[in-house]
Amino acid sequence: MKDVTEWIVAKENPASLVHATRTAIAATGSYLIAQAFHLPEAHWASISTMIVMQSTLGASLPISMQRLAGTAVGAALGAAVAFYFPGNVWAFGISVFVVGLICALFRVQRIAYRYAGITLAIVMLVARSKSVWVVAIHRFVEVSVGIAVGLLLTAIWPERQRDYS
Repeated sequence: MKDVTEWIVAKENPASLVHATRTAIAATGSYLIAQAFHLPEAHWASISTMIVMQSTLGASLPISMQRLAGTAVGAALGAAVAFYFPGNVWAFGISVFVVGLICALFRVQRIAYRYAGITLAIVMLVARSKSVWVVAIHRFVEVSVGIAVGLLLTAIWPERQRDYS
């Protein structure tokens, strides 16, 4: 079995001061934008931004489109099912399966299914006083703001790739 430090210490693509700075600026910016639009859970924008900031623009753009599509599907299906079956764990389980079927039928990447499932779970399982449709729209917009800010900062301030060999 390998030494644990070999699993933790980066040989390729280590963390850097530039990456930390870019990520902090983007995450804070997306949070402030979401707050400016009075989105109730602006932290989802920051979380989405930090996920997008982990890759180069070339790698982030196609996968971000998958994330957006998955978020949209999960929000829509989650709101529809939660509207008719509020708090029903069986409806949730079936919905996770159905969203997987939808993603399989359209042959989208697993990342889209992952985001669809996560969004579906947030919309269906977190108790709120607002309409599930409002919650679903907010979640989609919060995630979309985060993805857009992450992509924008990655485009205007690309991180240089180093040769670590």
